[in-house]
Amino acid sequence: MSPSSDESASPLCFACDAMCGGLVRWLRAYGYDTTYTKGVEDRELIEHALREGRVLISSDGPMFERKVLRDGTLPGFRLPRGLKLLDQFREVVRVFRLPPLDARCTVCNGELELVGRDGVADRVPAKSLIWATEFYLCRACGKAYWNGSHWRRIEVVRRRMAKLAGEPA
Repeated sequence: MSPSSDESASPLCFACDAMCGGLVRWLRAYGYDTTYTKGVEDRELIEHALREGRVLISSDGPMFERKVLRDGTLPGFRLPRGLKLLDQFREVVRVFRLPPLDARCTVCNGELELVGRDGVADRVPAKSLIWATEFYLCRACGKAYWNGSHWRRIEVVRRRMAKLAGEPA
């Protein structure tokens, strides 16, 4: 599938199959609404992607032989097999020229909301409450995020990918 050149369009949404579980987390951390259901049948995944207007991502060659994907009714991207996780992520960002967006919950795909320390005091380790400066809560599942070392490593990857997509870092 070719990415849209219409900059005013809504960001792309993705539906990934079981082969892309790690990629799902990276796309969400990069800000893209990405669904994933472990063990979903191909037919169900295709119906879901069609119903919600999502781009289907898979490494499953036979899935792309289905008429709905061959004729372009359902936009899809066949991820080359054998790529390491960050290479998969890089390939999707490159092909679709994805700019970084506000991160989403990597667990449930929910939107994150910036909150104060008080909003996460019961969910974040006490020492993190002392030194961290940004805290987020998932509006859907309540998972807390903060700008610790793990999140800083994710930000490094996000900046690299933004350069690949042609966005300012």
